[in-house]
Amino acid sequence: MSLRIVLVRHGLSSFNLEHRIQGRDDLSNLTGIGQSQARACGAALGDLVFEAVYSSPLRRAADTTRLLLAEQGQGLQAEFDEGLLEIDLAPWSGLLRQELRERFADQELQWRQAPEKLELQRADGSTYRPLPELMRQTDQFRRQLLERHAAAISNDQDPPHTVLVVAHNAILRCLLLALLDLPISGFRRLRVDNCSISVLNVGRSNMGRSGVQVELVNGLAHLGDPLPIKGDGARLLLVRHGETDWNREGRFQGQIDIPLNATGRSQAEAAGRFLAPVTINRAYTSCMARPRQTAEAILASHPGVPLTSSAGLVEIGHGLWEGRLEQDIAAGWPELLANWKRAPHTVQMPEGETLQEVSERSLGTWQHIAASLDSSETALVVAHDAVNKTILCDLLGLGPADIWAIKQGNGGVSVIDYPEGAAGRPVVAALNLTQHLGGVLDRTAAGAL
Repeated sequence: MSLRIVLVRHGLSSFNLEHRIQGRDDLSNLTGIGQSQARACGAALGDLVFEAVYSSPLRRAADTTRLLLAEQGQGLQAEFDEGLLEIDLAPWSGLLRQELRERFADQELQWRQAPEKLELQRADGSTYRPLPELMRQTDQFRRQLLERHAAAISNDQDPPHTVLVVAHNAILRCLLLALLDLPISGFRRLRVDNCSISVLNVGRSNMGRSGVQVELVNGLAHLGDPLPIKGDGARLLLVRHGETDWNREGRFQGQIDIPLNATGRSQAEAAGRFLAPVTINRAYTSCMARPRQTAEAILASHPGVPLTSSAGLVEIGHGLWEGRLEQDIAAGWPELLANWKRAPHTVQMPEGETLQEVSERSLGTWQHIAASLDSSETALVVAHDAVNKTILCDLLGLGPADIWAIKQGNGGVSVIDYPEGAAGRPVVAALNLTQHLGGVLDRTAAGAL
């Protein structure tokens, strides 16, 4: 990696607390809770060294930035950038959400179902589409950000050049979409809570087609609660198994049944403590040892929860690559390995599987689990790196070609909600939470699948 981008949403504002529409207007301010959240966020980011800080100039974001930086202790000054202003919802600004539903029922429904198509009217009588307008603004900020730090990206330096961006709910969701080269229709697939932390890495290698890798989305553990609050609809917790010796060695393990090592068992136990306060009604695992051991460690705090094994969740079959180190594969299959890094969806593993085959069986199993859940239920699913990545790619609107754009740490937790039911649009409420393993950044093994 070469450029790390840390995204933070402002703390709880007075309008958030009152359930009012705030948009671009600067009418709300940080509450006492929001101020505490900003300080906690700064403490959580204390180990990071920022090369630059960019913030929305709106008061709730600017105050969050100042409090965060004061707690973080690096002594940096933020650059306040109008490219980070929140979405313009001026005709609605200040309305209670209930008032909005009552007075503008059709538009409010459009905002929830297909926000990219919503049209509003300005004071001068002209109409505009707030979300496409915001996406154009976001794309301009993205281009400027990447141009400003182009030298760091081209150098592939380690440790990476790190920048902090503090802004708002809608603009941060649009920035995630823009960095991943995803369409605006994916806006409702993401969740960004007050003072949550998201991390993206920008580089030239093994970062997906867009050159961007998502390391973390909507991390909240620094605020006291492990997961975003569950709303209506079923929830699935997707966990990658703990570390194995072969993960640590960088050895391709695939469908060879390697158990957890001591670190992996500790990671599984940490995930269990992290998820102990969370209600879990059912659990599913790959039928291999490493995810089953991880699931059993998590369920130690949830006695009586049934655990079901599924062959659809087993890791990708590497065929003749299994058990080998990367340098061994490079010696025997140099072109195929290069393609695996560059265009993984094009590779047929020698006597193994394609990513498309993994995606089809993984997603089939995932959808079956989601469809079986009552709206009040939460299910745990423990699987593998490639399996989890193909599932998360699909949920985000990506495909098997993009698996390098998704990071999955050993013992990492992702949260998927189905507010519209299993047949409706899923929401990635959090991705690759690893704060229970020692900090905001994912420091787990970077070995082969």
